[in-house]
Amino acid sequence: MKVLFISYDGMTDPLGQSQVIPYLVGLAKLGHSISIISCEKVERKNEQSNIQQIFFDAKIEWHPVQYTKKPPIISTIKDIRSIYKLAARLVKENKIEIVHCRSYIAALIGLRLKKNLGVKFILDMRGFWADERVEGGLWNLKNPLYKIIYSYFKKKEKQFLEQADYTISLTENARTEILSWKNISNQPLDIDVIPCCVDMNLFDATKISVPSIQNKKMELGLTDSVFVLSYVGSIGTWYLCDEMLQFFSRLLKKIPSAKFLFITPEAKDFVITKARAQNIPIESLVILKATRNEMPLLLKCCDASIFFIKPSFSKKASSPVKQGEIMSMGIPIICNSKIGDTDLIVRESNAGFILKELTDDAFDNMITQLEKLKDLNPTEIRKGAEKFYSLEKGIDAFDKIYKKLSR
Repeated sequence: MKVLFISYDGMTDPLGQSQVIPYLVGLAKLGHSISIISCEKVERKNEQSNIQQIFFDAKIEWHPVQYTKKPPIISTIKDIRSIYKLAARLVKENKIEIVHCRSYIAALIGLRLKKNLGVKFILDMRGFWADERVEGGLWNLKNPLYKIIYSYFKKKEKQFLEQADYTISLTENARTEILSWKNISNQPLDIDVIPCCVDMNLFDATKISVPSIQNKKMELGLTDSVFVLSYVGSIGTWYLCDEMLQFFSRLLKKIPSAKFLFITPEAKDFVITKARAQNIPIESLVILKATRNEMPLLLKCCDASIFFIKPSFSKKASSPVKQGEIMSMGIPIICNSKIGDTDLIVRESNAGFILKELTDDAFDNMITQLEKLKDLNPTEIRKGAEKFYSLEKGIDAFDKIYKKLSR
């Protein structure tokens, strides 16, 4: 199929590199003709040449446009107009058959292209975007302007779902929710679940030697006798940094020598300030930034990995990227409940512990069972990642959708 993929996120962004490029390269290898429009941030300009080379090698046509942030709202409208103009030209010139839209901003363009030019339209939801903006505190509905914008996108959400030729959800939880909506015509919708997948060839513990693990631990000031808890990724909006540090402070009461390895793009001072509020000694923390290729080795230096996410309606549709990567490395997970399909996947894969409450009592109860983490089978955890998060299965699922739309 001739496909135009539209994303308001950049291919130079970490999510673009882990959650877009691998899929599209895989689909190009299966014979699909792929063109991409993405919004790229000026501060990531130095990374564009590397991404361009990846696309050149995969015979993918990439059209990066500059993302504009200011003034708010007006800049987004401007971006949408410029992307539509470019997209319409590419649809005509490349005889595009399918427009695959990542999230709601891109879907505004895809829906218009379907109406005006007759292409097939895929809504790749990535979550309940408008509700995420409100529940994450980005849109305050007490502000009349944001209330109007929220109402607009909720109306558009209904149109996207009703008029999309196919819809993709990140979670079974969100799919079930959408199929229960009585105000959507054409139910049941054509909707498949494809979570945030992981490149299991990269995140593979068997490719990491014991000496390299020992050297990295020595470099980080860790030893085999020390229990190491890790957190991977950005902090803010949804990830409950204070609660994770609160858990670690309780852990230190039982294991004073424990270390908390933060692998995050956030500034060290941000984490340190929050740790001090929990009376955590700075020497108990290791805080660093890492590239995607450095992640597997760093994960192998830890005994368990933690993430707490703010539960809310919109989080029914959330598929944490980090979960597949951690499980692929055979590392046990400590997480909270009611986030996407996380509960189901952790339980079915015997991949770790799920906390129903984020309280001192709940933390202490879990910490008393910490030794049980050693009994979890890394091979079984990785098999769970393969079942739910395999990149190859994700590519195959997209391929089947493209082929269905070609009939």
